[in-house]
Amino acid sequence: MNRSNAATTAAASSADAVGATIVSFGRRFIGLTSVSCASVPSLPVLDHDTVLAAVSAPMAIERVRHGLLSFQAGEWVMPSKVYLQSPPFGDFRAMPARGGGLALLKWVTSFPGNPTLGLPTVTGVICLSDAENGEPLMLMDARSVTALRTGAVAAVATAALARADARAVGIIGCGLHGAWAARCLAAAGYGPGVCHDPRGDVADVLARELGWSAGSRAEALRCDVVCCVTPGTEIVVDVGSLRAGMHLNMLGADGPGKAEASVGAVASCTLFCDEWEQASHGGELTGAITAGLVTRDRVTELGAVLAGDAPGRPRPDAVTLFDSTGLAVQDLAVAAAAFAAWEDNRVEAQTVTL
Repeated sequence: MNRSNAATTAAASSADAVGATIVSFGRRFIGLTSVSCASVPSLPVLDHDTVLAAVSAPMAIERVRHGLLSFQAGEWVMPSKVYLQSPPFGDFRAMPARGGGLALLKWVTSFPGNPTLGLPTVTGVICLSDAENGEPLMLMDARSVTALRTGAVAAVATAALARADARAVGIIGCGLHGAWAARCLAAAGYGPGVCHDPRGDVADVLARELGWSAGSRAEALRCDVVCCVTPGTEIVVDVGSLRAGMHLNMLGADGPGKAEASVGAVASCTLFCDEWEQASHGGELTGAITAGLVTRDRVTELGAVLAGDAPGRPRPDAVTLFDSTGLAVQDLAVAAAAFAAWEDNRVEAQTVTL
């Protein structure tokens, strides 16, 4: 009898748990609603332009720096990104991360031939979830988040690694990510600069926006800080391009087989990266590592420098190189800022019902 009563009570409790469901929109709890089946979540969605309106360049820089410090401290976690090749067109990438009470999955692409089809090289979507209960909170455009964190980490790395008196910036590759690298560096107080792109009109537009100048690759390489943001299919920095005291942000070689600097150039620099495991297998450092010219002890992670756990630039005349492969914790930092902007009613979202 007691067992039968207990089973009946458990069944009733289970039914009550299904029947009284918290209806929420993001983290805003509306109340208790009785339903006869599991509720269907409605999610806010931020498109490309709304993400860029939600997160300014200074905010992206601040949040990415915080994300790197949190990752260095072990408070934020991130497994290595997973590549799914789609030869000969490009690749898909799955990038998860958790931190600050949130979890993120970014499903993003790199299809270099897309511009000839009238499509962007990078597309994708981010799913942001509550890390305590797994509830999906928001979907957002991955392309804009990627551009913001790419630009922001260039500014963070430059502030940490460039000479204290460095100001002039050379941008090689003025597409979406190159433009945001330039905007974030300008927001951080760097410039004026030289914008170079094989598409002269693209370089001209960015230069006019920032009050910089458009110029040749050689002119861009003569600047104090050089950001390479190309598809990574050809070498743009060789040993002869290196000058004492310069700082290089290598932002384009974000996967296996890509490189913007020659093996000799990489091996000649004082080396830094965003995360060793990822950079050693699919970044600017990979070629020099494979050739036996660079070993783990020669490469310092940027987070360690920011936290004061490792030294940065060793001397004013050193040539420093930062290999950025793109981390999910950086995406999480920017995505969390965009979500907060929506929570604070600073931007409006579309909705989708799953």
